Amino acid sequence: MNTTTVSSSSIADPVVVPAKTATSRCPYLYPNGKRCSLPGLPAHSGFCLRHSQANVPATIPVPVYNDSEDLSADLLPELSQFSAGTDIRQFLARLLTLVTKGRISPRRASVLAYITNQLLHSHRAVILESKSSNDEPQEWIFDMPRPNRD
Repeated sequence: MNTTTVSSSSIADPVVVPAKTATSRCPYLYPNGKRCSLPGLPAHSGFCLRHSQANVPATIPVPVYNDSEDLSADLLPELSQFSAGTDIRQFLARLLTLVTKGRISPRRASVLAYITNQLLHSHRAVILESKSSNDEPQEWIFDMPRPNRD
């Protein structure tokens, strides 16, 4: 074999790298069961920078809503019977302001919006029933001429 000798003056002193042992590695375990191979830091409880709890950003506090709070005074100031579409529209506008102010949870607001949607559909059904009972029965024409497709 041909070996080349390099003078020691051209190469800097070697850097001593500690060997990776089980105690010097980050103790984080991935979901597949493998252990992190990065070196652990004593300042971070043995975890690497990626897995240390110090690097985890502070979580945004989630507001806690009281869904049993009575909001009828805010949503229904005149206690209407929702007999018209304008009453439902005003209710939904008040509901929107309460959600944006953070006084009502989005989940509760979606339930109330669903209920108002059902009310709106029931109003349409009542109107159609009243029209059909007041008017004469509709005449059905079964013998309509075909279109000329020549």
